[in-house]
Parts: sequence; structure tokens; C-alpha cells
Amino acid sequence: MRTISQSKPDHFFDEIIDVFNDGIYITDSHGYTLKVNKAYETITGLKREEVLGKYVMDLEKEGVFKSPLNPLVVKTGRQHTDVQVNKMGRKVVICGSPIFDNNGNVIYVVTLVRDITGLSHLRDEIAAQRELIQKYHEEAQYLRSKYLEREKAIFESPQMLKLLELLKRVAKTDANVLILGETGVGKGVFAAKVHEYSCRREEPFFKVNCATIPENLIESELFGYEPGAFTGANAKGKPGYFEMADKGTLFLDEIGELPISMQAKLLGVIQDHEVMRLGSNTVKKVDVRLVTATNVNLEQAVKEGKFRSDLYYRLKVAVLEIPPLRKRQEDIIPFIEFFLDKFNTKYKKRLSFSSEAKHLMREYNWPGNIREMENMIQGLVVTSENEEINLCDLPCYLIENVKQEIISGVIPNTCKKTLNGLMEDYEKQILKEALDKFHCVAAVAENLCVDKSTVFRKIKKYKIM
Repeated sequence: MRTISQSKPDHFFDEIIDVFNDGIYITDSHGYTLKVNKAYETITGLKREEVLGKYVMDLEKEGVFKSPLNPLVVKTGRQHTDVQVNKMGRKVVICGSPIFDNNGNVIYVVTLVRDITGLSHLRDEIAAQRELIQKYHEEAQYLRSKYLEREKAIFESPQMLKLLELLKRVAKTDANVLILGETGVGKGVFAAKVHEYSCRREEPFFKVNCATIPENLIESELFGYEPGAFTGANAKGKPGYFEMADKGTLFLDEIGELPISMQAKLLGVIQDHEVMRLGSNTVKKVDVRLVTATNVNLEQAVKEGKFRSDLYYRLKVAVLEIPPLRKRQEDIIPFIEFFLDKFNTKYKKRLSFSSEAKHLMREYNWPGNIREMENMIQGLVVTSENEEINLCDLPCYLIENVKQEIISGVIPNTCKKTLNGLMEDYEKQILKEALDKFHCVAAVAENLCVDKSTVFRKIKKYKIM
């Protein structure tokens, strides 16, 4: 219990109470106003001369105060708190506390006034943000479901439809998944689909490319490290991907490139569901769904001693093998349309492919698979000035790698020409269109990335000018 003598506060009180950021209002037991500080003036908009020497009940009658706490504090001898909106329109918390004399009687009442307008606004903003986040979350769920439906529509080949059904069945379990396939077939997309169709879809999904992390850093990246574990380490330490992916899915791409020394530690994590940070002596339990992918023949790597057999068998519980694009021609046109739509939307264009261009692209071998197609179509959309992408717009390497009889079938009146003849026609057409567009040999050479002498030689060869 705080006590004070009945003598009035001395002149040092003014300087002392002005230090506080909260408003301070002091009265005696009769409600006579004794002191207020500068913060009180700021928060309430009332000047000292307006309240000093006046009784709180009189000030209430004048409309200066709204429901003062002083009488209630004196009557009950207890602290009381209220939330009000003052005349300045500010939301404030008012807390009145009694000060007792040596006989236990209330002698003074000290009222603290705290401006919570900003906090109130912040709380309202947080509530609004939460509502907005929930709305976005629901929209994201909807868009994700629509995206999955759209992705499914891309696959028209029987083998891919069968593979997608297998993926859905596997995803519902917690089995380790090994995704096989050539570079560019979309192993990363399928890994994300495993997560999307699983019960862990609301938890984290992390992708780690084992081929891009230096060997001396891969342990700390996967398993984390403690402060001071090695020179240059973060002073606070760092969690590894296994810890960050706890309850979710960790996708280890290019698992075939994982060093032998790390393969043993990865096997331990899979078996025990525990990780130990670099520089630590304690283990941490983790619950992670592991998805791996490689374009390396792991069976051959096991025979050559480059990959541990026990780890290999742990990883290949469920295997998804994605065939290359050239072995599922039914998917080529749907993918062409998918990527064209994607980049038309991104770059705000309305391009289309001619039927001849589509036919030639369907017959192309696509050694780089989906990734090659995506990058090529993006380049065509970015650089094309016409609304239709024709044969002459396609990259030369694509035409050069399509069989002559196929080219003969899509280029009119050329069925009796050799491949060299067809390529000369194609080269002449490109050169003529470039000259019509730029009207300058230097500009044509720069646009086609050749020397001016080459352009002059081709012009003379084809008798264009």
C-alpha cells in the first residue's frame, strides 16, 4: 500500500510527471484538481488552466469530462479502469488509482490516461488483414483447384493420364516418392503435385537442387548448424531444410548428384526421422515427406559404387517415371496452347500459331522436353510483331531437325525439293521479310546476328535486290 503525507505535492512534481508519456491527472479525495502533466494536455486537448483548481464533478456537469473515475475510486478505495472516447475523438484508457494516508484513508486519486487510438486502429487493421488473408486463402484454394484441373487437361496421352492417376494414389500416402525422367520433362512440377494432392498441402513445400549446392555446404543446408559451427557461420545458427519442411514436403532434385558422404546421413534421417545440426550434440525430431528426382540411372550408379544401394531402395518406395515429350505426341499441341496462353496473358498479347507451325512443332523431337518448349514459346511471344506465328517465325534449328517428308507436307509446292532446297527457300523468305521491314542491310545484319558481308552475299545469291 502506497502512502503519502497530507501536505500538497511540492513544485518538483511538475517536472517529474512531465517526464511520462501517459497523461497524469491528480485530485484530492474531494475531487479537487491538483496537477496535470503535459501529456495529459496533449491527449485530452485540455489546458492546465481549464482544470486546475476545479472539482471533477463540476467539470463533468460542464461537459468537460465524461464519467470521471475519481468519485468511484474514493468510494471503493480500489483501482478502476475505463475506456472512453474523449472530446478530441481519441480512444483512451483511463486508470484511476487511490493513494492512502497512514490511516488507510484515500487522500489522493492519480488517474493515468493512455491514448490507444493507434492501437485500436492497428487492431482493426489486423482484423481486416486477417479477413483479407482468409479471403485470399479461399481464393487461392479455388484457383489452385482450377489450376490442377487445367493441368490435368494438358495431358491427353494415355500414359500421362495413367501416370497422373498413380500420382494421386501415391500422394495420399506418406511414402517416399522417386521421380524419374529426362531433363526438362517436368519432374519439379510432378513433385509439387505430390504435395498438392497430399494431406500436407497446407504445410511447407521446399525444393533443394542437390547439384547446385557446393559439397562443403550441403550438410549445413540440409541439416542446419549451430552458432559458431564453422568460420562464416551465422551467429544465431540456422535451421536446415529438413527442419523448415517439418510437417510438410521436402523435394530433393538431382538426388543422383548427392555426395556419397551425405548419402549415409540422409539415410539416417529417413530411418530415424531425426536431424542433428552441424556443431550440435542433440537431435531434433522431424516429420517430413520426402520426394526425390533424378535423370541419372540410379541402378547403374549403384553398380558403379556412386550411389548407396540401401538409400536407393529407401527412396524408390513409389516411383513415377515421366516419359519424354517425343514419346507422347498427344500432349504436344495441348502444351503448345497452354504455354501460348500463359505468355499471351503475361505479356498482354493475343498471338496464335498457324496450323502449319503447330504441325511442324508436333513433329519436332523436343530433346529439351517441356522446358525447351516453354522457353521457345516465350521467346516467340516476346519477339513476334504479328498476331500469327508462322513457319518462318520458328527457330531454324527446329526446322532443320524435322524430317524432310514432314516439311514437304506442310510447306506448299515443295514436295519435290531436297532438304537443302527447302532450307534455302526458308532462308530467302526470312531475308526478304527482314529487308522489307528494316530497309537497311546494317539493320538486317544486326537483327539476324550476322555480318553485313553475309547479308550482301545472301542477297546476291537469292537475287533479292
